[in-house]
Amino acid sequence: QVQLVESGGGLVQAGGSLRLSCAASGSIFSINSMAWYRQTPGKQRELVAKITSGSNANVADSVKGRFTISRDNAKNTVYLQMNSLKPEDTAVYYCYLEARRTVTMTLITAWGQGTQVTVSS
Repeated sequence: QVQLVESGGGLVQAGGSLRLSCAASGSIFSINSMAWYRQTPGKQRELVAKITSGSNANVADSVKGRFTISRDNAKNTVYLQMNSLKPEDTAVYYCYLEARRTVTMTLITAWGQGTQVTVSS
């Protein structure tokens, strides 16, 4: 069993900053990658940023230059630093994990519960 616990969402004015955190725990042998997605009502969940075990990071064009993804391997935690926030960044943000389970080495995936980010104009 794998759990993802997210934190850091909230309400912020346009131009402000927020930092999201996602901590993974449970039967994890190794993490392949962690990512942040976001979703607004009536739309598909979209990839915001992804970081691999080798710390190769990619962010969506819509947030490039404003958002940064990073990870702390020792804590199995991924962060999303969001600067210069815009009203269109308002969404529920979800953490996503791809990892290998202990003992069986089975590939597993998991989603966090989601955290609301609201940017007011």
